[in-house]
Amino acid sequence: MLERKTIFPNVIELNFQAGHLIGCNVYLVFSNDEWILIDIGYEESVEEIVELIRELDFPLSKCKTLVATHADVDHGQGLALAKQLLKTSVSAHPKAASLLEAGDKLRTFAEIEAQNIHLDMPAVTTEHVIDEGSVIEVGDLKIEVWSTPGHADSQLAFRMGDLLFSGDNIYRDGCVGAIDAHHGSDISAFIRSLQRIRNSDVQWLLPSHGPIFRKEEQMLDTTIERLKGYLHMADFGTCAIDWPLMDQWEEEIAQGKTPT
Repeated sequence: MLERKTIFPNVIELNFQAGHLIGCNVYLVFSNDEWILIDIGYEESVEEIVELIRELDFPLSKCKTLVATHADVDHGQGLALAKQLLKTSVSAHPKAASLLEAGDKLRTFAEIEAQNIHLDMPAVTTEHVIDEGSVIEVGDLKIEVWSTPGHADSQLAFRMGDLLFSGDNIYRDGCVGAIDAHHGSDISAFIRSLQRIRNSDVQWLLPSHGPIFRKEEQMLDTTIERLKGYLHMADFGTCAIDWPLMDQWEEEIAQGKTPT
């Protein structure tokens, strides 16, 4: 049996536990003899993750559910295999559930033709649809589900006491999850989700990628202001709400203004 490296009471992050990078952050939350996983990562990592959990002396039959923060391939490609091996259920936002059931490659970033990315996205059924206000119970623990759209329209975060499993909302360096119109990204919604996190009384953010970190309001303020700028930048295409340069150009045309 391996020694359990809990990062907080009742929480193990499996990359940290393994001592090397397996993939996206995979959180094992446990209480009494029940446990869940928040995200699973790529299919190729599933068997290593399951064996690690076995070596930590968690009964595989006591996995209550596999929870998806959202449907992206780097978070959920392994759900079908993990569900089969652990004989458990999947819990996801209704919009993520439809993508997972369809094995949608485009909206999960499994298929990006322009970058020669061609990944499998095995279809999997979601048994438990969760959304804002849902509560996931694990033994004596109650985990509150937050809807935090922005990166994806199905993005969820999960609050447990002063911890927030924050998905792809924010990382320690102030970066955020990719913003892409084809992915269901929404910058205005992203700003509201970050403001909610910033104004909450959670103390620790447990993201889906990179290190866990203490919530810093100043860092979140800086990120929010940056995203507000994205609303008016052509860089973000149809995710932006306007492009002030075109209003200026229209005025210059009307005035007959020549280049200076």
